[in-house]
Amino acid sequence: MNEPIISVSGLRGIVGDSLTPEVATRYVAAFAESLPDGPVVMTRDGRHTGPMVAAAVQSALMAAGRTCLDAGVAATPTTGILVRHLSAVGGIQISASHNPPEYNGLKLFDRTGRVIPAGPGQHVLDRYREGPPSWKSFDQLGASHAIDDTVTAHLAMVAATCDVDRIRDRRFKVLLDSNNGSGSVLGVPLLQELGCEITLLGGEPNGLFGHTPEPTADNLAGVLELVRESGAEIGFCQDPDADRLAVIDEHANYIGEEYTVSLCMDHVLRHSPGPVVTNCSTSRMTQDLAEKYSVPFFRSKVGEANVVDLMHQENAILGGEGNGGIIDPRVGFVRDSFVGMALILDAMAARDMSVGALVDELPRYAIHKAKVQLGADQVPSALDALEQHFDQAAADRLDGLRLDWPDRWLLIRASNTEPIVRVIAEAPSIDEAKQLCDAAEAVIN
Repeated sequence: MNEPIISVSGLRGIVGDSLTPEVATRYVAAFAESLPDGPVVMTRDGRHTGPMVAAAVQSALMAAGRTCLDAGVAATPTTGILVRHLSAVGGIQISASHNPPEYNGLKLFDRTGRVIPAGPGQHVLDRYREGPPSWKSFDQLGASHAIDDTVTAHLAMVAATCDVDRIRDRRFKVLLDSNNGSGSVLGVPLLQELGCEITLLGGEPNGLFGHTPEPTADNLAGVLELVRESGAEIGFCQDPDADRLAVIDEHANYIGEEYTVSLCMDHVLRHSPGPVVTNCSTSRMTQDLAEKYSVPFFRSKVGEANVVDLMHQENAILGGEGNGGIIDPRVGFVRDSFVGMALILDAMAARDMSVGALVDELPRYAIHKAKVQLGADQVPSALDALEQHFDQAAADRLDGLRLDWPDRWLLIRASNTEPIVRVIAEAPSIDEAKQLCDAAEAVIN
């Protein structure tokens, strides 16, 4: 059996191989030991393996003496809302995010409703690796209770971020592609609340994905024509656990995930200036917007937990990652596709502009990504060589090596799970971005 992919905020693996009931119960037991007394919320993203993994999680929580609040199929950001709304001490979302159907996983939340930060996450991981769990005796077992309403609290908080009446007046035609994940559970009620005419794809949360789960341009090629055929003014495409959002414009052009955070940020900063945070692999558009609106801009390490840590530290009003994950503290410190939908529709209604026109106003860059085979022991010398080679750039070792020029940047980071380094470049054109990646690869090799 292979090892699951484990980070400080959770794990994921192939069901029946690296993710088994034994792995799930051991990991959940380690998490339960780290929590104060109280109930734990459990949700899942709709994958067909979810009920099996949920049974293992529920069993482990009860065997650890915990009350399991079973909220069934729900989006990852909804998990964070439910933890707070139900006064739970933690939460577990059963999801493998954008991974293929054979994968599933566990994402951990603390009592504040955010993905657990690195310190507590490392403690859980250490306990998981130490040895067998500590189970309670027969007279100390926990219970399980089903949560019937998983939508109301989250919907109300998202609606409060926008002018609902203004959006309703426009009666937008929207295509929502939930791809048979958990996004439709809240996505449909939210768009109905906003008065939208909805064309729904993949509305049944059964994990039978209509296309490869990650909402990238290639994977959404078949959705583009459906946006055109439906006459939709905008297409919203979610990943299976609905914490990421990609956008398609009124002409059936894929706008993409990098623009989600920037569209939201431009709209919010127009009316409510304040500090913003994105990670070091997110488009420079966000930095340009912060400069445009004269607000503080901060850059974190890659990873949602790192973005949230810095948002707390700097009292940021918005944060996010370039994979389509907007984080709005008014709703919660979790990437949230529903916040993205509400803010983008509000921007369209407020300025009486199409989403394509809003995108045309944003700074324009292109991102290219590559990877290079490299052992972990070779990474430090490779980064030193790159910094010396690109000596005209501003170098930052916050997370790997980031090199910045006035209109472009290059990021080189070691993978946590493979003997490779990931190389990401952004420049005014895709050719220039690719040239940066090629030059970096030449130095490494």
